[in-house]
Amino acid sequence: MVSDQWTKVRDRSLATDHCSLFTLMRQNISGGSPYEPIIGFSRAVRVGRSVHLAGTGPVGADNEDAAGQTRRIFAIAQEALAKAGASFNDVVRTRMYLTHADDWEAVGKVHGEFFGSIRPAATMVVVAALLNPAWRIEMEFDAVTTEPFETAKLLTVTPKP
Repeated sequence: MVSDQWTKVRDRSLATDHCSLFTLMRQNISGGSPYEPIIGFSRAVRVGRSVHLAGTGPVGADNEDAAGQTRRIFAIAQEALAKAGASFNDVVRTRMYLTHADDWEAVGKVHGEFFGSIRPAATMVVVAALLNPAWRIEMEFDAVTTEPFETAKLLTVTPKP
């Protein structure tokens, strides 16, 4: 039955005539941070047609205002999306974390410059602080591409005992 097959796929215990391991198309995209291997994260991860960008701060724009920091984040995100075979046109969700509620309008205007016609689902929240005290904003992006990613790595996932 189809539902039984889906349950096995979901539980990562699918056994077929061709292989006995569940295999995913996955690409980890580095942003070059020395903390990536220490913490165990990637700037972005692409699985199939989905691309997820990690929280992105305005690295190198510490002294900018909220709008300038937001533009820096968009530059970093554009590069990571491109490495994943995606673009801002593919973005379906953004999350904006602000440390100052008064920055909402400046950040929103920059967001609108990039997404005014694309209009992804968006969330904006105020947080107590970010890791770098000079940062006024950090953002996350999720995208879904229309084209399959040809060079994605195969990652074999085996169920844990």
